[in-house]
Amino acid sequence: MKRMSSESTQSHYDVVIIGGAMAGATLALGLAKLGASGRKLRIALVEAFKVSKSHPGFDARAIALSHGSVHQLDTLGLWAALRHLGTKIDTIHVSDRGHFGMTRMDAEAFKVPAFGQVVELAAVGQVLDAMLEKSDISYFCPDSLQQIDAGEHCHTLTLSSGAQLTASLVVAADGAQSKVRQQFKLQQTLTEFGQSAVIANVAVTDGKPGMAWERFTESGPLAMLPMSRVDGLHRLSVVWALEHEQAERVMTLDDSDFLAELQQAFGYRAGRFVQAGTRHCYPLTMSVMPRPGYHRCVFIGNAAQTLHPIAGQGFNLGLRDVVDLIACIDKQLCSGEDVGATTLVHDFLRSRAEDRQSTVTNIEFLVRGFSNNYLPLTAGRNMGLRLLSWIPPLKTPLAHQAMGWRSVEARGI
Repeated sequence: MKRMSSESTQSHYDVVIIGGAMAGATLALGLAKLGASGRKLRIALVEAFKVSKSHPGFDARAIALSHGSVHQLDTLGLWAALRHLGTKIDTIHVSDRGHFGMTRMDAEAFKVPAFGQVVELAAVGQVLDAMLEKSDISYFCPDSLQQIDAGEHCHTLTLSSGAQLTASLVVAADGAQSKVRQQFKLQQTLTEFGQSAVIANVAVTDGKPGMAWERFTESGPLAMLPMSRVDGLHRLSVVWALEHEQAERVMTLDDSDFLAELQQAFGYRAGRFVQAGTRHCYPLTMSVMPRPGYHRCVFIGNAAQTLHPIAGQGFNLGLRDVVDLIACIDKQLCSGEDVGATTLVHDFLRSRAEDRQSTVTNIEFLVRGFSNNYLPLTAGRNMGLRLLSWIPPLKTPLAHQAMGWRSVEARGI
């Protein structure tokens, strides 16, 4: 990796990626491995924060990498370096608090070693940063986008450091408040759920290793992901959706009161909660760009869509953006076309349309359907969960979604 400074002269790149967290870093590293066309891409990555505990994209949170995402990271040549950070999910338990509906899915029944892996973002950030250090990617960090001047054959980017870059293709991976989107004045639709997520890591006694939990409560969904053991205790990554006022109150509780309230909301199926890490609170808003593309520019990850965490699909969907974009760029290179040509943008938008739409629709359905105490909806969702337990083949589509496989990829599983 070539760390760049404002003293660098103006340089031209095939691809400039704005945002170097999970989506941007994996894209940069994946593109650096392209070689089928015989042409080496010139890649620049612009990131505002150095990798540290204060990095907003590599903080104390944990995320679930679906089975499909692990496969994709392996194909990109990245999983080998991340494998030791993973904690497998081999069982998923879904229930509706106070009602009869529940179901359980076991990876063994679907002939896969795990539904996915849970990784802690802070540790992943360190690994990806080390991989970037060994690459030929030009890395502008800490630095950020100041201005984009659009051109017919390239865009000119001015960074806060004063450095100027030109790019055949700009990739926005700079989150829901994307500066690139704002510069181009592109549309974004927002859906407010009236909830905030309280996020924390908790330690449990009598924990069940490999078990992920999704519990629907009167206030909203409560999800727990298995994490690695520390000091002999199992840990869980908690995402607790609450109405804004409830979330604010929960954030003011001391650790013992927080654990007691969490235990009351969830019950004892996952064990007894005995320790809590630092809590964070985020308002839950779904933002979606109807058309995540522009002249010589595409949007990926949270810049293209930010999802409710109910199904843990945020980065998994963003990684599919990355994989499809790499395939589209490889196609452009092999055909000898300009990497930022209109055909690339159109191919990318076409490749992502169905997956994005179905994922966004499914998640909004889950949020609306399981955060509602209207009696017919309550009865319907509980009967649905029971049917999944009574008729195992009905679990297959749900399992494929949990594993992050698109329909064509899921064949044979």
